[in-house]
Amino acid sequence: MVSSVHAVLATGSGIVIIRSCDDVITGRHWLAREYVWFLIPYMIYDSYAMYLCDWCRTRDQNRGPSLTLRSFLSRNRLMITHHAVILFVLVPVAQLKQQHTLLYKVNGILTLATFFCCRILLFPFMYWSYGRQQGLSLLQVPFSIPFYCNIANAFLVAPQLYWFCLLCRKAVRLFDTPQAKKDG
Repeated sequence: MVSSVHAVLATGSGIVIIRSCDDVITGRHWLAREYVWFLIPYMIYDSYAMYLCDWCRTRDQNRGPSLTLRSFLSRNRLMITHHAVILFVLVPVAQLKQQHTLLYKVNGILTLATFFCCRILLFPFMYWSYGRQQGLSLLQVPFSIPFYCNIANAFLVAPQLYWFCLLCRKAVRLFDTPQAKKDG
């Protein structure tokens, strides 16, 4: 329930911020600054909740707390990294207005790459995996699954493509130098 509320608030905040700012690079919205105060406790809570779920699932194995923590960190490396980067990199960068720094630009490139891999390439990967299981080529898969599956995937990937285009535009503006603007 808490994660669902966070997802709704994050999505709603993103929509409000994007629709309110004329320029997503230099524009500022009070909600972007204030949302951080909801994001920080949520990331801490979510990490702890994941640990508790893992502990409850493995408590019958009679392991000590340090082994349980080590096991949790090992099995959830990506999610813990996601939470840590948000807490220790994104939040400080957003609050310190360091958009001109190398860290901000590297973070932008990593965001673009991970968004593309995890939210866009996920769909062709699902089709490829299904095709591999069924002995079909990637191009045969859309014709061998129910039509409603293709429609559902189209509705799911469409907003991802839209957001990816927005991220790409922002990246282009981020790396567009003043000299290139003068020459253009």
